[in-house]
Amino acid sequence: MVTQTTPDVRGSFYIVATPIGNLDDISARALKVLENSDFIAAEDTRHSKKLLNHFGIETRLFSVHDHNERDKVDYIKSLLDDGKNIALVSDAGTPLISDPGYHIVNGLRDDGYNVVPVPGPSALITALCASGLPTDQFSFLGFLPAKSKARKDIVSNWVNVPGTVVFYESTHRIIDSVKDINEVHGNQVTLSLARELTKTFETFLHGTPATILDMFAEDSNQTRGEFVVMASLKKDDVDEEEAKANEMLDLLLPEVSVKKASEIVAKFLDLKKNQVYKLALEKSKND
Repeated sequence: MVTQTTPDVRGSFYIVATPIGNLDDISARALKVLENSDFIAAEDTRHSKKLLNHFGIETRLFSVHDHNERDKVDYIKSLLDDGKNIALVSDAGTPLISDPGYHIVNGLRDDGYNVVPVPGPSALITALCASGLPTDQFSFLGFLPAKSKARKDIVSNWVNVPGTVVFYESTHRIIDSVKDINEVHGNQVTLSLARELTKTFETFLHGTPATILDMFAEDSNQTRGEFVVMASLKKDDVDEEEAKANEMLDLLLPEVSVKKASEIVAKFLDLKKNQVYKLALEKSKND
């Protein structure tokens, strides 16, 4: 009778970055890992199959996406326990960066499995380094909410966020997102929008939100594709304006309502009404 034994060494789980457009951007190491792995866990097996076929890689695929990754953790562990090596890929770029994989990697780390990053393309870093905006500090927000009010709440908070703010946006919501940014911050923010990165029609749009909206109006093609949106707020100007607004509110609030005080200050300093109203409301709560 033959007794099967579990290998003494567990397999490794590789997180492999793949091209975001130009296939020449894939690394030699990534190709080697994809070819030598026993399985590839892919966000969309049909999409990844095209990449593998291009490079003549025949490794077996199975799907891991937002709706099933929690259910795949135990299966992946069982494969690793059998000594199998697995590579995780997303549709493009670095897995887990606004793509599936967190629950798997978290579960593997908790149980001591070997998780190995294989670095490479990332839309976030690709866009930021060529944006012309500050890169010494930045905050990545993933995708903003679909609803305008929730989106504006986050955009309003940018005055408290150091450095450049970066987020992803779809072609269906890019105009509405830029409109909301314009409504909240106006010309106090500089935007850089990167679209179709590393592809034939790679484009960077740079300027105030109003300028970007004019570009969209002149050429609707500029709204197509997946976007990396980067925003740099003129914090010094905002701080100075906020100080002036606070000074005026201190004088007005004892005499008039929050709404009236906000209207007067916003008109006098040429500020957004909702921005001043929030300051006034906070002051009235603290008094």
